[in-house]
Amino acid sequence: MPASQYITIGEFVSHDFRTTSVFSKYGIDFFCGGHRTIEEVCDKKSINHGQLLEELTEIILSTNTNAIDFNSWPLDLLVDYILKKHHRYVGAKIPAILSALDKLCQTHSGEHPELLEIKSLFEGCATDLLAHLKKEEHQLFPVIAKLEKATPADGIPCAAAVPVIADPIASLRQEHNHEAVRFRKIKILTHNYAPPADSCNTYRITYSMLQDFEQDLQEHIHIENNILFPRSIKLEQELVKRCCN
Repeated sequence: MPASQYITIGEFVSHDFRTTSVFSKYGIDFFCGGHRTIEEVCDKKSINHGQLLEELTEIILSTNTNAIDFNSWPLDLLVDYILKKHHRYVGAKIPAILSALDKLCQTHSGEHPELLEIKSLFEGCATDLLAHLKKEEHQLFPVIAKLEKATPADGIPCAAAVPVIADPIASLRQEHNHEAVRFRKIKILTHNYAPPADSCNTYRITYSMLQDFEQDLQEHIHIENNILFPRSIKLEQELVKRCCN
């Protein structure tokens, strides 16, 4: 993929996930802000275009046989990956992090009151994110599976040849944005997940779990926002067009 200031951040990350290290280095949101071009984000954050593109190109041109090309995957496989890797991770980690934050607040919130806000933010994330995952699993993903299985002869019944997934996807994108905002606040409150120098082991483990959770959420949102959602909308549009013609 040629390096260009006009390519979107999401396209860079979709082509090679390793480029996230560069975007993270410059504080650039690549998961919810993947629709922006390099030019847009560099102008807004006063980043040197040439330097950023040089670093991105260096990573893209380097050899990495372990890179996953999610763009080449069929939609049903991509959905299965999201369910088994990211949805399962969220379900497993939320109780553990909530328990650790509760213990941390009981012991250290007196001298570190920011812990109470961190706990409140993550509790909100847990509630909203679990509801979000259910909407994906029971409403959106089954529709995507039906679109993926539709044959050229099937198309979409003409009486129902109206796109139905754009609005739900727009709503899910907005919910992704809410979680990104929450974790930006958590990151600030934890000083980029750096516990106090004299902190106990529980402190360090809790911050490490929060950091891992955010990193998984970033990849999760990136795959959906920049790959699954656009491809699903495009597929539905193609089926509707095929039916109406």
